[in-house]
Amino acid sequence: MALFSVFKGSPELPTAVNITWSSINFKTILRWQPKPSDYFYTVEIHGQTSDTQKKCILTAETECDVTDVLRNVRETYTAHILSVTSSRMDNFEEPPFAVSEKFTPYNRTILGKPEIQNYTQKDSELNVVFKDPLTPYTFPNGSFQSIRDIFKHDLQYKLYYWKDQSSGKKDAITKSHKFEINVDSTKNYCFYVQGIIPSRRENRGGQESVVLCTSVGRSILDEYGAEVFIIIAVIAIAIITLAVVLSVILCKRKKAKPAREKEPLNGV
Repeated sequence: MALFSVFKGSPELPTAVNITWSSINFKTILRWQPKPSDYFYTVEIHGQTSDTQKKCILTAETECDVTDVLRNVRETYTAHILSVTSSRMDNFEEPPFAVSEKFTPYNRTILGKPEIQNYTQKDSELNVVFKDPLTPYTFPNGSFQSIRDIFKHDLQYKLYYWKDQSSGKKDAITKSHKFEINVDSTKNYCFYVQGIIPSRRENRGGQESVVLCTSVGRSILDEYGAEVFIIIAVIAIAIITLAVVLSVILCKRKKAKPAREKEPLNGV
């Protein structure tokens, strides 16, 4: 990611490099390098319209959870990572620091995996019910907000589905919590769900849910494939052929034995 550094005050301390934002469902972690030696880091979060807030003060780590200071998810933020010594914290001299690229949670956080709660395939209809991923942010009553509570009408979900043991995928889109899809009643289907934000330029698609498959009307042919039936048929034909051959041989032997018994003995 793009990064530039700004040095103020005494520049003898190393400054952070490779600063990255990592955010899933608005839980946001700031990471950087290198590991400090004989000094510490302090993170300052600067918003375009909000007050500067400090996080992870005098930390020896190279990551910082900044989720709680990014509650205004439409705000654009930058992080200043200060390189400091404990003695310099009381000094009025500004320590050297590095500046991250700009980050807007609403545009950059990755949508997490939807949770599939229920699915059925009855006759020619596939029904899939799923649940929105939750965010770390809460309502006044303490319950967690979902990504739908934040994105509202910007949020859609896409269902990818295909016939079991087939590679041809189809898809459907919904803004609700469920899909109702017309399918072939004689086939089983596999599927997964993915959240999407169509208005984004990047990171439109989120993480994919687990892949699940229906199991109704599954025939032996679907289960094991045509190759197994061909092998069984060949074995059956071989057994029948062997039985016929053995029957013919035994029958000829039975006819030959009485004929030998009727032949006169030599010298009688």
